[in-house]
Amino acid sequence: MRVVAIIQARMGSTRLPGKVMKDLGGVSVLGRVVRRSRRAKLLHEVVVATSVLPSDDVIAAECDRLSVACFRGDEADVLDRYYGAAQKFAAEVVVRITADCPLIDPELIDATVRAFFDQKYDYATNALVVTYPRGLDVEVFSAQALGRAWSEAKLSYERVHVTPYFYEIEGRFRVGSVTAGADYSRHRWTLDTVEDLELMRAVYARFDNCDDMSWLEVLSLMDREPQLALINSHVEQKVLQDG
Repeated sequence: MRVVAIIQARMGSTRLPGKVMKDLGGVSVLGRVVRRSRRAKLLHEVVVATSVLPSDDVIAAECDRLSVACFRGDEADVLDRYYGAAQKFAAEVVVRITADCPLIDPELIDATVRAFFDQKYDYATNALVVTYPRGLDVEVFSAQALGRAWSEAKLSYERVHVTPYFYEIEGRFRVGSVTAGADYSRHRWTLDTVEDLELMRAVYARFDNCDDMSWLEVLSLMDREPQLALINSHVEQKVLQDG
């Protein structure tokens, strides 16, 4: 089956506008997410889904520079944007990734895709039972389930946040969780604030601004230099990610 990762990205973030185009060691945040996602072995293609707003033209231009396909759709109805992107790129299985996760890990992408197939889930994720650091969220769902959600989800937040329709009512879909061997959720590796960006820049600098480090290597870094986690430890985690 054709597995397509769709990275949602937009310039209009409320807490850190333009965050996905911020410089991160000489490469845009979006570029880091694309490059790291492309290292996953079980993906057939990685694409970016942004909005049709003129403010997101810069994202489309960055996609051209990164040689990654770009789909443009509704700003607020991100579920519709995903559905359109999945259709355009003939996805049979969709991997949802957000562009504010510059430490997204290819091995965790593969692990979630593998669980989706092995257990015959409709929707698999490592973000419902949160054991990994924030910022490593991966969601995998069938194109068929996406089509059903697109057709049936009516509430605004279901359209904005894409996946609540999959898991909020037990039994609607076959849902599975991928968890770590321990609880690492105290770590915040997502990008919503200036402090988050400062931490990401510090982490990348420790790896000579390369982006092939694993999440376990970053975890080891945090154990060696616990002061790094203090940079953004006060930032409150948003319940759902926008895009």
